[in-house]
Amino acid sequence: MTTIAQPTREVTGGVDTHKDTHTAAVVDSAGRLLGTEQFEASRAGYRRLLAWLLSFGTVALVGVEGTGAYGAGLAVHLREQDVPVVEIDRPDRKTRRWQGKSDPVDAEAAARAALAQRRTSTPKQRDGRVEALRSLRVARRSAVNQRADVQRQMKTLIITAPEELRAVLRDLSDKQLVATCAAGRPDTTRAGDPAMAVRLTLRTLARRHQRLAEEIADLDALIGPLVAEVAPALLALHGVGPEAAGQLLVSAGENPDRLRSEAAFAMLCGAAPIPASSGRTHRHRLNRGGDRAANSALYRIVLCRLRWDARTRSYRERRTAEGLSKKEIIRCLKRYVAREIYRVITTSHPHLTDPSDLTTAT
Repeated sequence: MTTIAQPTREVTGGVDTHKDTHTAAVVDSAGRLLGTEQFEASRAGYRRLLAWLLSFGTVALVGVEGTGAYGAGLAVHLREQDVPVVEIDRPDRKTRRWQGKSDPVDAEAAARAALAQRRTSTPKQRDGRVEALRSLRVARRSAVNQRADVQRQMKTLIITAPEELRAVLRDLSDKQLVATCAAGRPDTTRAGDPAMAVRLTLRTLARRHQRLAEEIADLDALIGPLVAEVAPALLALHGVGPEAAGQLLVSAGENPDRLRSEAAFAMLCGAAPIPASSGRTHRHRLNRGGDRAANSALYRIVLCRLRWDARTRSYRERRTAEGLSKKEIIRCLKRYVAREIYRVITTSHPHLTDPSDLTTAT
């Protein structure tokens, strides 16, 4: 008597991630919900979660929400176990209003989105030099923002300071202002005097500004060589410095092959043109979506080239004669730069860009 072996059932998992717990759901190939369960957000919890998924059959795919945040550890664990993982975007508002919200509901929605390959993307790998660069840039960005806040606070204090102090400080440059206030010797025993309190505050803020500047310089000394080691060809491009290159590398991730095309990279950076045509008007507008930090990096590169690159300046003159505004020209240039950056990031031996690319960038 012969028997027919039952085929192994393929299942798809979905995980709603949180700080302390992860909620998982599993569906079969027909989309039927097989179960939901909650696990601890730890290495042991990751192992139990995967074992629970495997108890239903062969895991074909797992959709994880927040692979760059609370789901980062789980995504790494699943990848180490050779389990395919995709990043799941949050559902649109209409869907959330229709089906409600809870951890099991969100986990089930993630599993169904992974099964249908809807709102999915390849997660970034976070175990290489680009991840180290991202961490260093977090500290640098916060130091830069805090230094700018300190400088604004100093200038605001000077506006309401006594006239004799304001007359001395208001015409100084930023560098001179910080140096002068930091070198002051106010009388600390007269802190109750409003005029002396302003001097004490300005000295405190100025010295804080100097410490933050030293911190930024120390981080730049680490970031610059790391960027040069990761992508020397990127730094060789005109107008691309360590700051812009570092941001673009972080936006692309450790595995830039996850980007399907240079158009996808442009959309990621918010540099893809958005149609804004109506009737006889045919034009595109600025893209206000995407990674705004990457968009800012492209903007700084474009400004540098508009000043120092003859080819870019001639392009601006030609497009201005065609009736384009300055914003539209910069939008076109950012799209061109995104194409050039994509080629360098995704190619081991990038070729030089052709001048005709500047014409087709629109």
